[in-house]
Amino acid sequence: RVREAVVSTQSTGQPVKLFSKGIVTGYRRGLRNQDSSCSLIKIEGVTTKADTDFYLGKRIAYVYRAQKTRKNKITKRDTKLRVIWGKVRRAHGASGVVRAAFRTNLPPKAIGATVRVMLYPSRV
Repeated sequence: RVREAVVSTQSTGQPVKLFSKGIVTGYRRGLRNQDSSCSLIKIEGVTTKADTDFYLGKRIAYVYRAQKTRKNKITKRDTKLRVIWGKVRRAHGASGVVRAAFRTNLPPKAIGATVRVMLYPSRV
């Protein structure tokens, strides 16, 4: 389960949003062919092509649970959680969907699953 990720800042005490929620809607495709190296992501709250401009270049994390445990490189603890990292490349159509490229192609079981669209790197 994806929990709401908010962190309070030292100065104001207000919660800070770390990522937006997105849903994998499928692969880029035509009528008969699909390109599994380009995934389509629908980001929560994004409804127009102009809205997608903020998210271009942002990192995406697809977090999933595997069968076997593996040692986490940072915490040195055994965990079943894995991550596939990607990046928002460009808009797809006029309804706020974006195209994303991941380091390894997303598996078909990821279609319909949630992803975290990180709010970094900043282009401001």
